[in-house]
Amino acid sequence: MTSPRGPLVIVGPTATGKSSLAIELARRVPSSEIVSADAMAVYRGMDIGTAKPTPAERAEIPHHLIDVLAPDEDYTVARFAGEAAAVIDEIERAGGRPIIVGGTGLYVRAVVDDFTVPGQFPAVRAELEAVGDTGALWQRLQALDPGAAEKMLPGNRRRIVRALEVTVGSGRPFSSFGPGVDHYGPTRFRLAGLEIDRDELDRRIAARYRTQLADGFLDEVERLASAGLSRTASQALGYRELVDHLHGLATLDEAIDEAVRRTRRFARRQQRWFRRDPRITWFPAEAPDLVDRVLDWWTDGGAGR
Repeated sequence: MTSPRGPLVIVGPTATGKSSLAIELARRVPSSEIVSADAMAVYRGMDIGTAKPTPAERAEIPHHLIDVLAPDEDYTVARFAGEAAAVIDEIERAGGRPIIVGGTGLYVRAVVDDFTVPGQFPAVRAELEAVGDTGALWQRLQALDPGAAEKMLPGNRRRIVRALEVTVGSGRPFSSFGPGVDHYGPTRFRLAGLEIDRDELDRRIAARYRTQLADGFLDEVERLASAGLSRTASQALGYRELVDHLHGLATLDEAIDEAVRRTRRFARRQQRWFRRDPRITWFPAEAPDLVDRVLDWWTDGGAGR
């Protein structure tokens, strides 16, 4: 086996087996270390619902950017980008092989494309959100940053508000922070995607919630909720619904049904997000020789599916 061709990134929808694949590859490639790109795995105590690697797996193979802060704190893409870059650099300086794995699309892009992520300006954002006329906001963006305005539809309020927030708050045009997520330039990272039949993915999502409940997911949520959850952590898939159940807003069955529905919708969005990136080589998640296929492609340039 020749040496891996650059750091590996494993992406795809939730419940496709990304973490398991990363661990198996790390066992086969000496000095591999895993870097999580999951926006919820950063929180201590959010273990069952985020499907974190087990303590035994983390003892066997070094994992990074898991359990880095308390669940009542907020975490940002900008913070992740800086910490991930530092970790990857440290691994490589020591002669190791980084394997980045996760389904948080913007986190992955921050690593792969070395994004300079703009900060957040809550006061500015609050003022912008108070403006009901999205068209007027877009016209303001046209005047302040025409380069950003031409890349978004006049009705895309979320993107317009974010671009204005950064432009006004930082004093720099939003477009000056880089080409944006619609640009897929050259990268030294090797991107592998896991694809799976939609019906099978839906089945896996529902089955995982049943397993998580049996493993004590509800007790985990109760402990975390009593200690306090940040705005970000409280919206995590499954956690939000079980908090509603604990507050008497839904039965347990209703909460899980809603968590399954929301997770399935999220998985569809993940699929659309990653499918837009032409640099990703796709592999069937259920292939019995998946590890060998990905390893061959990573090291020798073999084909995907």
